[in-house]
Amino acid sequence: MCIRDRSIGDGNLGEIRIGFLGSAMQNVIPDLLIKLKNKYAGIKANLEELSNNAQVNALLRDKLDVGFVRLARVPNGMELRPVFEDTFSVVLPKDHKLNSISFKGVHQLVEESFILFSQDYSPLYYDTVMSICEDEGFTPKISHKSVHAQTIFKLVENKLGIAIVPTSLQYGFQMDVKFIELKKISQRAVLSVIWKADNRNPALQHCIDLLLKKK
Repeated sequence: MCIRDRSIGDGNLGEIRIGFLGSAMQNVIPDLLIKLKNKYAGIKANLEELSNNAQVNALLRDKLDVGFVRLARVPNGMELRPVFEDTFSVVLPKDHKLNSISFKGVHQLVEESFILFSQDYSPLYYDTVMSICEDEGFTPKISHKSVHAQTIFKLVENKLGIAIVPTSLQYGFQMDVKFIELKKISQRAVLSVIWKADNRNPALQHCIDLLLKKK
């Protein structure tokens, strides 16, 4: 066997097909890509932003090798491991009366209209935000739903509602909105890596080991 064939067999060459939610691009995926470049420069990454359900379906059909999702459970034959835990933050128009000093709790948002990520796009996120509000004694009034953070922030900027999002999503956008981190609530935004247990792409194990800090 030639050196190139051995490299392919060892997973040091080839392609890793990665699905992801937008929030994963703020920290987890860039960190993974840097590690892959430094340790396995021959592995090329193909990235595709997809919803949770679309990633699961693509993995089951062997269209992706690995995904980054916010899910509590996955189908049989799939592996799920948490890789990043984030807090939530409230997103408000920049001139909103509430600020980091006057904000005392989510109960102050009871009269606000909420803009959320679609339940179909991320059911766990949707349910978590609902639970954050319900813990404060109210059910949020939902005015809009979207699958894109930029759309949500633009709606907030135009005073069409407020939002609650994973804190890391605040980076990379330049809009007239402000973020107030919800440090005192128990809920966290957990990002997990998911893959099909019987996937035989040799580059996949390198990717998983780097994510789970085995290498």
